[in-house]
Amino acid sequence: MVGQAIVRRLQSEHCTLVTASRDEVDLRDQAAVSRWMERARPDVVFHAAATVGGILANSMRPAEFLYDNLMIGANVIEAARRIGVAKLVYLGSSCIYPKHAPQPIPETALLTGPLEPTNEWYAVSKIACIKLCKAYRAQYGCDFISAQPTNLYGPGDNFDLEGSHVLPALLRKAQEAARTKRPLTVWGTGSALREFMHVDDLADALVFLCRQYSDAEIVNVGTGEEISIANLARLIADVVDFTGELEFDHSKPDGTPRKLVDVTRLNDLGWRHSIGLRAGVEQTYRWYLEQKSVRGGDQATR
Repeated sequence: MVGQAIVRRLQSEHCTLVTASRDEVDLRDQAAVSRWMERARPDVVFHAAATVGGILANSMRPAEFLYDNLMIGANVIEAARRIGVAKLVYLGSSCIYPKHAPQPIPETALLTGPLEPTNEWYAVSKIACIKLCKAYRAQYGCDFISAQPTNLYGPGDNFDLEGSHVLPALLRKAQEAARTKRPLTVWGTGSALREFMHVDDLADALVFLCRQYSDAEIVNVGTGEEISIANLARLIADVVDFTGELEFDHSKPDGTPRKLVDVTRLNDLGWRHSIGLRAGVEQTYRWYLEQKSVRGGDQATR
């Protein structure tokens, strides 16, 4: 999802785009990454690749989430250093911050407390690679920066109910509930507060940071706006024209009680988001329906 958005954004720039698909190179394989980097020799690297998923996927595949993301990050960062990449933009995640971090979460909250257990494996891998970028800057003088995006959604998202994040999962469940006339089940109490950012806004912010920012300190990327999971479910129900009942499954975890990133540093640099949540959800829902039509059913999409 993020890689596709970055490609869309860069198509309006005067640059040659070079991408590495899953079929072309396994980023967990150090030798394969080194060979690809030697052939492509990019001037700038946007590192968006990762093994990702929601609470269920994190809890069921902890070793995969930790190993894959450690290897992907370390291999790309080292290969970029070796060939002399001029700039690398590494994508972390807002889940790097402690479970009970101050809200909104400032960048200085990193490593000040325990992580949220439902995504700690992913978070640990991201923290390690953030520190690796900082170490390469200190030892080798590499212009490697790290951005921490909030919860993302948009075209190209994963709608597989066993591996998706909350917004695409609710979109798919609401559409199915509208079709079957059954209640819409929402995990947890609905009280958790979350921030959501359209992936095209993220891509624009990353290009902005690539041009305007060169520092060892991490930068949060978000909207500065939050919504409860219950209200998100209601918004999505309205978008998909579902008028039935919402059921909250209290046996499922809420995750972090609140997660809103402080975007003061990014805003002070001169960038702000432009896509509102409802408009973004409506666009994402249209994309999902188009993909279903093309695929001929309720298949998972990425």
